[in-house]
Amino acid sequence: MSVRAAEGVDFEATVPIAVVGAGAAGLIAALAARDAGAEVVVFERDGSPSGSTALSSGLIPAAGTRFQRAKGIADSPELFAKDIQAKARGKADPAVVEAVARAAAPTLEWLADRHGLEFVLLESFLYPGHSLLRMHAHPQKTGAALMAALLTAARDAGIDVVTRAQASELYADSQRRVRGLALLRPDGKVERVGCSALVLACNGFGGNKEMVRRYIPEMADALYFGHPGNQGDAVRWGEALGAATRHLGAYQGHGSVAEPHGILVTWAVMMEGGVQLNRWGRRFSNEHRGYSEQAVAVLSQPGKIAWNIFDGRCRAVAREFEDFREAEAAGAIKTAADVAALAAVTGLAEDALTSTLADVTRYQRGEARDPYGRDFTAKPLLAPPFFAVRVTGALFHTQGGLAVDGRARVLSADGSPLPNLFAGGGAACGVSGPAVWGYLSGNGLLSAVTLGRLAGDAAARLVLAPRAA
Repeated sequence: MSVRAAEGVDFEATVPIAVVGAGAAGLIAALAARDAGAEVVVFERDGSPSGSTALSSGLIPAAGTRFQRAKGIADSPELFAKDIQAKARGKADPAVVEAVARAAAPTLEWLADRHGLEFVLLESFLYPGHSLLRMHAHPQKTGAALMAALLTAARDAGIDVVTRAQASELYADSQRRVRGLALLRPDGKVERVGCSALVLACNGFGGNKEMVRRYIPEMADALYFGHPGNQGDAVRWGEALGAATRHLGAYQGHGSVAEPHGILVTWAVMMEGGVQLNRWGRRFSNEHRGYSEQAVAVLSQPGKIAWNIFDGRCRAVAREFEDFREAEAAGAIKTAADVAALAAVTGLAEDALTSTLADVTRYQRGEARDPYGRDFTAKPLLAPPFFAVRVTGALFHTQGGLAVDGRARVLSADGSPLPNLFAGGGAACGVSGPAVWGYLSGNGLLSAVTLGRLAGDAAARLVLAPRAA
């Protein structure tokens, strides 16, 4: 992956806007560009576009949507931005935070009204760090369903999505203007396509072991739950062009992936009252801080393993998610009529389980304070039968990347925008600050959806400007 001089390169074809990556960020960028009147082509390395979006839960946070208002929820971009910065400890770029917080609701409504996507508001539980219910999802509540809807929208809009076309090199002139890209085909053939603007939507570097070890060493040996194609191409191209990078140590982890099944277990079981125990049958953290930083907490336990313990009320909420139903079908979810049976199915010591659950009961009744700082009083007591699932921590995707402004323009080291380069999703630095603790639930798709639209719109304005003049 390199950047070469564009002088003398013969491009077989030229497109006004090229988009690298056909995940949520890339497809939404293409839809925005097409709606603005620009021609756009999306290039995707895989035979069937999926990426990190399809592997996610497909949940998009947005504030002030009509879907919220229909449920009587009065939310605002200002409150949303405040929540983002609170989780990031004030270390996220204020301009980007404001841009994505303001763009989220209009983008979801545009996707619904203009391109036929369906969204529902999740009402069963509140995700950690959010002041109000603001998670929106496809009715099937999976990232795969969201991807399918976006691909349908792109097809209906007449957007070409060229698959099995891996962007291997960029070509730029002496002014750092991208003039085109090389596409590696499965048969080894290389095609060169010129462009007037380029949108990088090829996610981050979670699949690149070397980069993960360099920038986020605490996750170097963790399970990677993202797309293997996330190799850091955008970061390396950007750096070669003189772009700035920010917060490369930031990422989204998850502390609840069923082991050894490799299935995500929704954090709803924790938010509704469940607890995580180590092999000694003891809690080891505040499970309500956030599922991202919980990955580090779980991986620090003996064997890098924890047990999620919850009850039927928690399970009823979890069953709204297809991933959880898959975990049940795979036999990952164990059932126990009482504490003795729970000890038997988990292998945890019965006396430790009895003591830990007794402590939790005292916290829930307000008779004692949790030493980890979690408030148990808002949820009912855990009651048998109990359910348990063995889990580990995982790396989902990186959150640092190319520095962008509020229009998704890639910035150089001096803060000025590069001439015609845009980035969204994991290719861009998101709004999670510098480390794992800054990830607010949904930040990944928030950046993909909003920066994707902003990038596509800004790229279209750039390529159409000479025509308007």
